[in-house]
Formats: sequence, structure tokens, C-alpha cells
Amino acid sequence: MNFSIYVTGLMMGLSLIVAIGAQNAFILRQGLRNEHVFAVCLACALSDAALIVLGVTSLQQIAGLLPWLDPVMRYGGAAFLAWYGAKSLYSAFRSSAVLTAAEAETTSFSQTLATCLALTWLNPHVYLDTVVLLGTISTRYPGQQASFAAGAVSGSFLFFFSLGYGATWLRPVFSRPSSWRMLETLVAFTMWVIAYKLLGGM
Repeated sequence: MNFSIYVTGLMMGLSLIVAIGAQNAFILRQGLRNEHVFAVCLACALSDAALIVLGVTSLQQIAGLLPWLDPVMRYGGAAFLAWYGAKSLYSAFRSSAVLTAAEAETTSFSQTLATCLALTWLNPHVYLDTVVLLGTISTRYPGQQASFAAGAVSGSFLFFFSLGYGATWLRPVFSRPSSWRMLETLVAFTMWVIAYKLLGGM
């Protein structure tokens, strides 16, 4: 295994997954409520792992059969990331959202898991992030895609379990709107850096 490429995959995976969305907000909420945290984190991490492996293996084969697909994916991915970064930066300036613990009644394990899987597999962005973007980036490391995929999968497990079990520690931090603005700003610049790297691979 190439350790430097493993770290690249780890950082790329973390950069894409850190954006606050419906799935991550759900994990935070479960962590704050200390409800089915392990199952939720595991379901999200395994789902990500399956999609990352699919992207790294299948996208490479498709790109070999369709040479034009790689540049299209790179340009399309870079355009999406540029837009996503701009959206995050806009949210950083305009949002006043705060994270609060949900006060709803305890939900069953099956209902919680179903909600978690729906937020994961019915979200079109997850396919772009894992299958398309990570799959496309992995083509820049011929022969070392396994190291890249292992890093990205590790990033998913690290992030989801840290998010779920670190929610109690995060609660006072995200009770302030300024914390969300700082995070959104960081996400914006991260997305732009990845977009630049994608274009640099052309």
C-alpha cells in the first residue's frame, strides 16, 4: 500500500464528507440524543465504503472504454464543487442556524435505521461525491487505486464515528451561529481546492 496516496484518499474523503447536510445533521442529532449512535454511524460508513469501492473500480473500467468520460467527469465535478463552494460561502454570510438537540420522543431502532439509509441512498449528492468524484480522482493514481480507496473509506469511518460520538462535545460549540459560519466557510474553500485539483489533472 502506498501510504502517501492512502493519506490523499483519506483527506479527499474527509473533505467531501465534512459538508453539513441532511445525513450529517441526522448523525449529530442522534449523537446529541445518544440514540442508536453505533448503528447509525456504521450504516453510513458501510454505505460510503460500498459506493467508494464501486466508484474506484467501475469508473476506471468505464473510463478505459470511454476515453471522453474522464474529462467530462472532471469538468462536471469541478463545476459542481465550485457551485457547492459558492453556496456554502453564501450560507456562511447569510445563515443564522444553530444546532440544538431534538426534543422529540425516542424513535425505534428500525425507524431510525430506515431514516438513516434513506438520507444516505436517496441523496443524489452522495453518488456524485463517492462514485463520481472520488472515482474520478482515483484515476490519477494508476495502479494505486486500492490505496486511495482504502484512505477514502477510512475517512468515512473516522468521520461518521467521530461525528456521532463527539456530538456531546460539539453541542456547546454549535450552539453559536458563528461556529456554523466558520464551518461553512471552511467547506467552501475546501470544495474550491478540490475543484482546482480536478482541473489540474486535465
